[in-house]
Amino acid sequence: MAAIRLTNSRRKLWLMGAVAAAVLAAGAGVTVFASKGDEGKKPDDKPGQAVLEFVPSEVVTPKRVSMPGLIEFSGPLVAPGTVIVRAKSTGSLLSLSVAEGSRVKAGQVLGQIDLEELRYRIAERSAAVESARAQLDQAERHYKASQGLAAQNFIASTALDTSRASMESARAQLLSAKAQLDTSQVTLRQAALISPINGIVAKRHALPGEKLAPEQQILSIIDLSRLELAGLVGTHEVSRLKPGMAVQVRVEGVEAPVEARIARIAPAAEPGTRSIGVTLELSNPQESLRAGQYALARVQLPDETQRLSLPETALSSNSGQEQVWLIENGALLRRIVTTGRRDVREGRVEILNGLNEQAQVLGARFDNLREGAKATVVQTKSAPAKVAAAASPKSQAN
Repeated sequence: MAAIRLTNSRRKLWLMGAVAAAVLAAGAGVTVFASKGDEGKKPDDKPGQAVLEFVPSEVVTPKRVSMPGLIEFSGPLVAPGTVIVRAKSTGSLLSLSVAEGSRVKAGQVLGQIDLEELRYRIAERSAAVESARAQLDQAERHYKASQGLAAQNFIASTALDTSRASMESARAQLLSAKAQLDTSQVTLRQAALISPINGIVAKRHALPGEKLAPEQQILSIIDLSRLELAGLVGTHEVSRLKPGMAVQVRVEGVEAPVEARIARIAPAAEPGTRSIGVTLELSNPQESLRAGQYALARVQLPDETQRLSLPETALSSNSGQEQVWLIENGALLRRIVTTGRRDVREGRVEILNGLNEQAQVLGARFDNLREGAKATVVQTKSAPAKVAAAASPKSQAN
């Protein structure tokens, strides 16, 4: 019995050893399999990392172009040929023969003012002139008589001097009376409501029957054949402007731009603004433009230099710095750039530093871009299931 038990014990030990050997063999097989699966994989590769694909239309290269400078300023159109017809004397406004919007010519009678008071004043001063003339005649006769008496020593020389002084005083009084009469006559001529220019009545400031005071406004007349646009230009830009330069002006409500020219440039900057006034002149013979319309002036400055540039859409902002995304050596690279001029019309920006002409730059702005991610340019993108999405273009990049 003892022998049988011993034999069973040895059998159990043998079975346990066989099982252990099988387990070890299985573990060794798994290890070899895993080792074979990792064979040929580079240590730097990350499992599951896809290559971002971009088509040629999404990638641009910097190119050299001329970028004309642009100076802009705006403001309302004004009519320098604007006059105000005023009352020159006290009187009642009897009538106005024109209304707002009426076209008038130089010398045309615009209305009537009751000037009876002025006419009475003229009659009074005419009488004063006649009185002063009579006094002068009398003083001259007295002086001649005094000269004869003084020659015969009948009167003293002081009496002759007194007679001469009286004559000179009478002559001065006559001149004064004539001057006052001439002033009244000029006032009467100016008091007539006559248009001084060709133009259009813009506004009536008084109504018939109203009592007028001297220098009171009655009518405003505007000449629209020539208009002006005044604006302010920075001191760092005004040196590039010259009188006579052509300027394109966009007028509110007018589709086509209007040609204008720089008429004058102010000699000094406006206090507190560091800007200098520039005035444009617009010819308006057809009177299609109106005073008060808002206008935007654009001065194109030629550029003789070929500048390295990119489309505006290729640039984004990061922490106050302008940047672009490059595809370099098969990977995405973020690059900070320094910009210069901007051509708003063409949508391009000058690149002063940070790029060369061979750089491959993403021409649109994408979200979720990561520096160092694999990227390539392909003619046609692969199916979305085989490649990681690059995200659709957005207005801002990370």
